[in-house]
Amino acid sequence: QVDLVQSGGGLVRPGGSLRLSCTASGNVYIIKDVAWYRQTPGQEREMVATMTRWNATTYADSVQGRFTFSRDHALNTMFLYLRMENVKPEDTGVYFCHADTYVVGQDHWGQGTQVTVSS
Repeated sequence: QVDLVQSGGGLVRPGGSLRLSCTASGNVYIIKDVAWYRQTPGQEREMVATMTRWNATTYADSVQGRFTFSRDHALNTMFLYLRMENVKPEDTGVYFCHADTYVVGQDHWGQGTQVTVSS
C-alpha cells in the first residue's frame, strides 16, 4: 500500500511562483512512474508533468519551461515536488499527484490541492 499526501497550493498572483509537494509513504518500492495532474470544473483531469522510474520528465505544452518536476528520497519515503513559476490564470485548478506501481492495476492518487492564480 502506498499513501500520497499533498501540501502546498493556495492563491498566487499571475507571474508568481508556487511549489506543490507530495509525500509518498508505505511500500514506495513498488512505485514505477509518477505524475502531476490538474483538474478544472467540468473538465477531465489532465496531465501536467510526468517522471519515469529513470527520472525522465515530460511536461504538457502549456507548462513547458515554467514548471519543474523533481523527486527526492528518504528511507521508505518519496518526495515529489512541482515547482510552478511565472504562473498564469489558466494554471488554476486542483492539482493531484499520482503514482503508478509495478502491481498490475494498482495506482494511487493524492488528495488534491487547490491552486488559484488571480490578481
